[in-house]
Amino acid sequence: MTTTSSRPAPMSLTELGDITGRITENIQKVISGKPDAVRIALVTMLSEGHLLMEDVPGVGKTSLAKALAKSIDCAVSRIQFTPDLMPSDITGVSIYNRTSTEFEFRPGPIFANVVIGDEINRGSPKTQSALLECMEEHQVTVDGMTYPLGNPFIVIATQNPVEMEGTYALPEAQRDRFTARISIGYPEPLAELAMIDGHAASSPLESLSPVSDTQQMQSVLAAVRAVHIATELRRYAVDLSSATRRMPEVRLGASPRATLHLIRAAKAQAALSGRDFVIPDDLHAIAVPVLAHRLVLSPESLTARRTAPDLIRTLLGRVPVPQAPGGGPGISRG
Repeated sequence: MTTTSSRPAPMSLTELGDITGRITENIQKVISGKPDAVRIALVTMLSEGHLLMEDVPGVGKTSLAKALAKSIDCAVSRIQFTPDLMPSDITGVSIYNRTSTEFEFRPGPIFANVVIGDEINRGSPKTQSALLECMEEHQVTVDGMTYPLGNPFIVIATQNPVEMEGTYALPEAQRDRFTARISIGYPEPLAELAMIDGHAASSPLESLSPVSDTQQMQSVLAAVRAVHIATELRRYAVDLSSATRRMPEVRLGASPRATLHLIRAAKAQAALSGRDFVIPDDLHAIAVPVLAHRLVLSPESLTARRTAPDLIRTLLGRVPVPQAPGGGPGISRG
Protein backbone atom coordinates (compact mmCIF):
# COMPACT_ATOMS: atom_id res chain seq x y z
CA MET A 1 0.00 0.00 0.00
CA THR A 2 1.36 3.39 -0.96
CA THR A 3 0.46 6.68 0.68
CA THR A 4 1.68 10.19 0.00
CA SER A 5 1.62 13.32 2.08
CA SER A 6 1.16 15.65 -0.90
CA ARG A 7 -0.44 15.36 -4.29
CA PRO A 8 1.94 15.02 -7.25
CA ALA A 9 2.03 17.43 -10.18
CA PRO A 10 -0.27 16.46 -13.06
CA MET A 11 1.21 14.98 -16.24
CA SER A 12 0.42 16.05 -19.78
CA LEU A 13 -2.64 14.69 -21.55
CA THR A 14 -0.32 13.01 -24.08
CA GLU A 15 1.36 11.05 -21.31
CA LEU A 16 -2.02 10.29 -19.78
CA GLY A 17 -3.28 8.96 -23.10
CA ASP A 18 -0.20 6.77 -23.47
CA ILE A 19 -0.62 5.22 -20.00
CA THR A 20 -4.38 4.68 -20.27
CA GLY A 21 -3.89 3.25 -23.76
CA ARG A 22 -1.49 0.64 -22.38
CA ILE A 23 -3.91 -0.20 -19.56
CA THR A 24 -6.78 -0.56 -22.06
CA GLU A 25 -4.68 -2.83 -24.29
CA ASN A 26 -3.77 -4.93 -21.26
CA ILE A 27 -7.40 -5.35 -20.20
CA GLN A 28 -8.49 -6.24 -23.72
CA LYS A 29 -6.08 -9.18 -23.69
CA VAL A 30 -8.47 -10.65 -21.12
CA ILE A 31 -11.83 -9.07 -22.03
CA SER A 32 -12.43 -8.76 -25.76
CA GLY A 33 -15.35 -7.18 -27.56
CA LYS A 34 -16.42 -4.97 -24.64
CA PRO A 35 -14.83 -1.55 -25.29
CA ASP A 36 -17.62 0.41 -23.59
CA ALA A 37 -17.30 -1.55 -20.34
CA VAL A 38 -13.52 -1.13 -20.36
CA ARG A 39 -13.90 2.60 -21.02
CA ILE A 40 -16.29 3.14 -18.11
CA ALA A 41 -14.00 1.10 -15.84
CA LEU A 42 -11.12 3.43 -16.76
CA VAL A 43 -13.29 6.54 -16.34
CA THR A 44 -14.27 5.35 -12.86
CA MET A 45 -10.67 4.74 -11.86
CA LEU A 46 -9.51 8.12 -13.20
CA SER A 47 -12.33 9.91 -11.38
CA GLU A 48 -11.14 8.34 -8.09
CA GLY A 49 -14.44 6.53 -7.72
CA HIS A 50 -15.66 2.98 -7.23
CA LEU A 51 -17.08 0.61 -9.83
CA LEU A 52 -20.02 -1.81 -9.55
CA MET A 53 -20.38 -4.52 -12.20
CA GLU A 54 -23.73 -6.30 -12.26
CA ASP A 55 -24.48 -9.25 -14.49
CA VAL A 56 -25.12 -12.98 -14.56
CA PRO A 57 -22.24 -15.30 -13.58
CA GLY A 58 -19.62 -16.22 -16.13
CA VAL A 59 -19.54 -13.15 -18.39
CA GLY A 60 -16.17 -11.79 -17.18
CA LYS A 61 -16.95 -9.40 -14.32
CA THR A 62 -14.20 -10.68 -12.04
CA SER A 63 -11.79 -11.07 -14.96
CA LEU A 64 -12.23 -7.40 -15.89
CA ALA A 65 -11.64 -6.36 -12.27
CA LYS A 66 -8.51 -8.52 -12.00
CA ALA A 67 -7.16 -7.31 -15.36
CA LEU A 68 -7.54 -3.68 -14.32
CA ALA A 69 -5.90 -4.39 -10.97
CA LYS A 70 -2.99 -6.34 -12.48
CA SER A 71 -2.32 -3.57 -15.00
CA ILE A 72 -1.09 -1.32 -12.17
CA ASP A 73 1.84 -2.27 -9.96
CA CYS A 74 0.16 -1.57 -6.63
CA ALA A 75 -1.33 -3.32 -3.61
CA VAL A 76 -4.29 -5.47 -4.66
CA SER A 77 -6.63 -7.53 -2.48
CA ARG A 78 -9.69 -9.65 -3.17
CA ILE A 79 -12.68 -10.22 -0.89
CA GLN A 80 -15.06 -13.07 -1.61
CA PHE A 81 -18.39 -12.04 -0.10
CA THR A 82 -20.39 -14.82 1.55
CA PRO A 83 -23.35 -14.77 3.95
CA ASP A 84 -21.07 -15.55 6.93
CA LEU A 85 -18.47 -12.86 6.14
CA MET A 86 -18.08 -10.46 9.06
CA PRO A 87 -17.23 -6.70 8.96
CA SER A 88 -13.94 -7.40 10.78
CA ASP A 89 -12.99 -9.79 7.94
CA ILE A 90 -12.89 -6.69 5.72
CA THR A 91 -11.60 -3.88 7.93
CA GLY A 92 -9.29 -5.83 10.23
CA VAL A 93 -9.28 -6.52 13.96
CA SER A 94 -7.40 -5.57 17.13
CA ILE A 95 -5.62 -8.56 18.70
CA TYR A 96 -4.18 -8.67 22.21
CA ASN A 97 -0.42 -9.16 22.27
CA ARG A 98 0.58 -10.96 25.46
CA THR A 99 4.22 -9.92 25.09
CA SER A 100 3.57 -6.19 24.89
CA THR A 101 0.33 -6.43 26.91
CA GLU A 102 -1.27 -4.15 24.31
CA PHE A 103 -3.78 -4.53 21.52
CA GLU A 104 -2.31 -4.56 18.00
CA PHE A 105 -4.31 -3.76 14.88
CA ARG A 106 -4.15 -6.36 12.12
CA PRO A 107 -5.27 -4.66 8.88
CA GLY A 108 -7.89 -6.40 6.73
CA PRO A 109 -7.96 -6.72 2.94
CA ILE A 110 -9.53 -3.27 2.59
CA PHE A 111 -6.02 -1.85 3.12
CA ALA A 112 -4.97 -1.95 -0.54
CA ASN A 113 -4.95 0.37 -3.53
CA VAL A 114 -7.33 -1.80 -5.56
CA VAL A 115 -9.91 -3.87 -3.68
CA ILE A 116 -11.89 -6.46 -5.64
CA GLY A 117 -15.17 -7.33 -3.93
CA ASP A 118 -16.47 -10.47 -5.62
CA GLU A 119 -20.23 -11.09 -5.46
CA ILE A 120 -20.71 -8.23 -3.01
CA ASN A 121 -24.46 -8.79 -2.76
CA ARG A 122 -23.95 -12.26 -1.28
CA GLY A 123 -22.72 -10.56 1.90
CA SER A 124 -25.20 -9.54 4.58
CA PRO A 125 -26.23 -5.87 4.88
CA LYS A 126 -24.22 -5.67 8.13
CA THR A 127 -21.06 -6.73 6.30
CA GLN A 128 -21.74 -4.45 3.33
CA SER A 129 -22.03 -1.53 5.74
CA ALA A 130 -18.36 -2.02 6.66
CA LEU A 131 -17.52 -0.51 3.27
CA LEU A 132 -19.46 2.74 3.73
CA GLU A 133 -16.76 4.68 5.59
CA CYS A 134 -13.99 3.13 3.51
CA MET A 135 -15.49 4.11 0.17
CA GLU A 136 -16.56 7.64 1.10
CA GLU A 137 -13.86 8.83 3.49
CA HIS A 138 -10.93 6.58 2.51
CA GLN A 139 -10.39 5.58 6.11
CA VAL A 140 -11.27 2.79 8.54
CA THR A 141 -12.31 3.18 12.17
CA VAL A 142 -11.80 0.15 14.43
CA ASP A 143 -12.10 0.24 18.23
CA GLY A 144 -12.13 4.05 18.24
CA MET A 145 -8.94 4.36 16.16
CA THR A 146 -8.98 5.74 12.61
CA TYR A 147 -6.57 4.41 9.96
CA PRO A 148 -6.10 6.05 6.53
CA LEU A 149 -6.33 3.99 3.36
CA GLY A 150 -3.97 4.08 0.39
CA ASN A 151 -3.82 6.51 -2.49
CA PRO A 152 -5.08 5.70 -5.05
CA PHE A 153 -7.95 3.65 -3.61
CA ILE A 154 -10.69 2.04 -5.66
CA VAL A 155 -13.25 -0.65 -4.89
CA ILE A 156 -14.27 -2.77 -7.89
CA ALA A 157 -17.25 -4.88 -6.90
CA THR A 158 -19.18 -7.50 -8.81
CA GLN A 159 -22.72 -8.59 -8.08
CA ASN A 160 -25.24 -11.04 -9.49
CA PRO A 161 -28.77 -9.91 -10.35
CA VAL A 162 -30.90 -9.64 -7.23
CA GLU A 163 -33.32 -12.23 -8.63
CA MET A 164 -30.65 -14.93 -8.28
CA GLU A 165 -30.62 -17.22 -5.27
CA GLY A 166 -28.62 -16.22 -2.20
CA THR A 167 -28.33 -12.48 -2.90
CA TYR A 168 -29.17 -9.40 -0.85
CA ALA A 169 -30.19 -6.11 -2.43
CA LEU A 170 -27.52 -3.45 -1.90
CA PRO A 171 -28.74 -0.67 0.41
CA GLU A 172 -29.32 2.73 -1.22
CA ALA A 173 -26.43 4.25 0.78
CA GLN A 174 -24.10 1.54 -0.55
CA ARG A 175 -25.16 1.97 -4.19
CA ASP A 176 -24.78 5.73 -3.93
CA ARG A 177 -21.09 5.34 -3.08
CA PHE A 178 -20.36 3.58 -6.35
CA THR A 179 -19.46 6.12 -9.01
CA ALA A 180 -20.69 3.95 -11.87
CA ARG A 181 -22.44 0.68 -12.55
CA ILE A 182 -21.90 -1.32 -15.73
CA SER A 183 -23.21 -4.55 -17.18
CA ILE A 184 -20.76 -6.70 -19.16
CA GLY A 185 -23.37 -8.65 -21.12
CA TYR A 186 -22.87 -11.74 -23.23
CA PRO A 187 -20.14 -11.47 -25.90
CA GLU A 188 -20.82 -11.52 -29.60
CA PRO A 189 -20.34 -14.96 -31.17
CA LEU A 190 -17.05 -14.00 -32.85
CA ALA A 191 -15.72 -12.50 -29.59
CA GLU A 192 -16.77 -15.63 -27.70
CA LEU A 193 -15.00 -17.80 -30.26
CA ALA A 194 -11.85 -15.68 -29.94
CA MET A 195 -12.09 -16.04 -26.17
CA ILE A 196 -12.25 -19.83 -26.48
CA ASP A 197 -9.21 -19.86 -28.76
CA GLY A 198 -7.23 -17.54 -26.48
CA HIS A 199 -8.24 -18.98 -23.11
CA ALA A 200 -8.31 -22.70 -23.88
CA ALA A 201 -4.69 -23.47 -22.97
CA SER A 202 -4.23 -20.94 -20.14
CA SER A 203 -5.75 -17.80 -18.72
CA PRO A 204 -4.33 -14.51 -20.11
CA LEU A 205 -4.48 -13.17 -16.54
CA GLU A 206 -1.57 -15.43 -15.61
CA SER A 207 0.79 -13.72 -18.05
CA LEU A 208 -0.53 -10.17 -17.60
CA SER A 209 2.15 -7.73 -16.47
CA PRO A 210 1.74 -4.24 -14.95
CA VAL A 211 2.01 -1.35 -17.41
CA SER A 212 1.85 1.43 -14.80
CA ASP A 213 2.56 1.94 -11.11
CA THR A 214 1.16 3.81 -8.13
CA GLN A 215 3.32 6.91 -8.62
CA GLN A 216 2.32 7.22 -12.27
CA MET A 217 -1.34 6.78 -11.40
CA GLN A 218 -1.15 9.56 -8.82
CA SER A 219 0.13 11.90 -11.54
CA VAL A 220 -2.64 10.70 -13.88
CA LEU A 221 -5.27 11.44 -11.23
CA ALA A 222 -3.77 14.89 -10.69
CA ALA A 223 -4.09 15.58 -14.44
CA VAL A 224 -7.77 14.58 -14.36
CA ARG A 225 -8.45 16.86 -11.39
CA ALA A 226 -6.95 19.75 -13.39
CA VAL A 227 -9.42 19.33 -16.28
CA HIS A 228 -11.57 22.46 -16.62
CA ILE A 229 -15.36 22.37 -16.43
CA ALA A 230 -17.24 25.57 -17.17
CA THR A 231 -19.79 27.05 -14.80
CA GLU A 232 -22.57 26.38 -17.33
CA LEU A 233 -21.74 22.67 -17.39
CA ARG A 234 -21.58 22.47 -13.62
CA ARG A 235 -25.09 23.92 -13.59
CA TYR A 236 -26.11 21.45 -16.29
CA ALA A 237 -24.91 18.55 -14.10
CA VAL A 238 -26.95 19.94 -11.20
CA ASP A 239 -29.98 20.29 -13.49
CA LEU A 240 -29.70 16.66 -14.58
CA SER A 241 -29.47 15.35 -11.03
CA SER A 242 -32.24 17.56 -9.68
CA ALA A 243 -34.50 16.65 -12.61
CA THR A 244 -34.39 12.99 -11.53
CA ARG A 245 -35.88 14.01 -8.17
CA ARG A 246 -38.93 15.53 -9.88
CA MET A 247 -39.71 12.65 -12.23
CA PRO A 248 -43.06 11.02 -11.38
CA GLU A 249 -41.61 7.61 -12.28
CA VAL A 250 -38.92 7.94 -9.59
CA ARG A 251 -39.41 7.48 -5.85
CA LEU A 252 -35.82 8.45 -4.95
CA GLY A 253 -33.70 10.52 -7.31
CA ALA A 254 -29.99 11.21 -7.62
CA SER A 255 -28.23 12.64 -4.57
CA PRO A 256 -25.83 15.60 -4.42
CA ARG A 257 -23.07 12.98 -4.17
CA ALA A 258 -24.26 11.73 -7.57
CA THR A 259 -23.79 15.22 -9.02
CA LEU A 260 -20.23 15.33 -7.70
CA HIS A 261 -19.49 11.89 -9.17
CA LEU A 262 -21.02 13.01 -12.48
CA ILE A 263 -18.67 15.99 -12.70
CA ARG A 264 -15.60 13.96 -11.71
CA ALA A 265 -16.45 11.26 -14.24
CA ALA A 266 -17.01 13.87 -16.96
CA LYS A 267 -13.52 15.23 -16.30
CA ALA A 268 -12.09 11.73 -16.64
CA GLN A 269 -14.04 11.19 -19.86
CA ALA A 270 -12.68 14.47 -21.27
CA ALA A 271 -9.10 13.54 -20.29
CA LEU A 272 -9.42 10.14 -21.98
CA SER A 273 -10.64 11.98 -25.09
CA GLY A 274 -7.48 14.12 -25.06
CA ARG A 275 -9.11 17.34 -23.87
CA ASP A 276 -8.35 19.48 -20.84
CA PHE A 277 -11.91 20.80 -20.72
CA VAL A 278 -15.36 19.19 -20.48
CA ILE A 279 -18.05 19.41 -23.15
CA PRO A 280 -21.72 18.31 -22.90
CA ASP A 281 -20.93 15.10 -24.77
CA ASP A 282 -18.74 14.01 -21.86
CA LEU A 283 -21.65 14.32 -19.45
CA HIS A 284 -23.95 12.49 -21.85
CA ALA A 285 -21.46 9.63 -22.29
CA ILE A 286 -21.33 8.82 -18.60
CA ALA A 287 -24.78 9.93 -17.39
CA VAL A 288 -26.40 6.48 -17.57
CA PRO A 289 -23.68 4.47 -15.76
CA VAL A 290 -23.26 7.21 -13.14
CA LEU A 291 -26.90 8.08 -12.41
CA ALA A 292 -29.12 5.10 -13.27
CA HIS A 293 -28.16 2.75 -10.42
CA ARG A 294 -29.00 5.41 -7.83
CA LEU A 295 -32.63 5.79 -8.83
CA VAL A 296 -35.37 4.02 -6.90
CA LEU A 297 -38.34 3.64 -9.22
CA SER A 298 -41.97 3.94 -8.19
CA PRO A 299 -44.13 0.79 -8.05
CA GLU A 300 -46.04 2.01 -11.11
CA SER A 301 -42.80 2.29 -13.12
CA LEU A 302 -41.76 -1.21 -12.10
CA THR A 303 -45.16 -2.55 -13.09
CA ALA A 304 -44.86 -0.80 -16.46
CA ARG A 305 -41.35 -2.32 -16.85
CA ARG A 306 -39.67 1.06 -17.06
CA THR A 307 -35.93 0.94 -16.41
CA ALA A 308 -33.67 3.51 -14.79
CA PRO A 309 -31.31 3.71 -17.81
CA ASP A 310 -34.28 4.46 -20.09
CA LEU A 311 -35.44 7.22 -17.76
CA ILE A 312 -31.97 8.81 -17.75
CA ARG A 313 -31.85 8.71 -21.57
CA THR A 314 -35.27 10.36 -21.67
CA LEU A 315 -34.04 13.01 -19.26
CA LEU A 316 -31.02 13.80 -21.44
CA GLY A 317 -33.45 14.69 -24.22
CA ARG A 318 -35.53 16.95 -21.98
CA VAL A 319 -33.02 19.02 -19.99
CA PRO A 320 -31.72 21.90 -22.14
CA VAL A 321 -28.04 21.61 -23.08
CA PRO A 322 -25.89 24.72 -22.45
CA GLN A 323 -25.16 26.66 -25.62
CA ALA A 324 -21.72 27.76 -26.77
CA PRO A 325 -21.19 31.47 -27.59
CA GLY A 326 -21.62 30.65 -31.30
CA GLY A 327 -25.08 29.24 -30.68
CA GLY A 328 -24.28 25.51 -30.98
CA PRO A 329 -24.26 23.04 -28.13
CA GLY A 330 -21.03 22.78 -26.17
CA ILE A 331 -18.92 24.83 -23.81
CA SER A 332 -15.25 25.34 -24.55
CA ARG A 333 -12.40 26.00 -22.16
CA GLY A 334 -13.11 29.69 -22.13
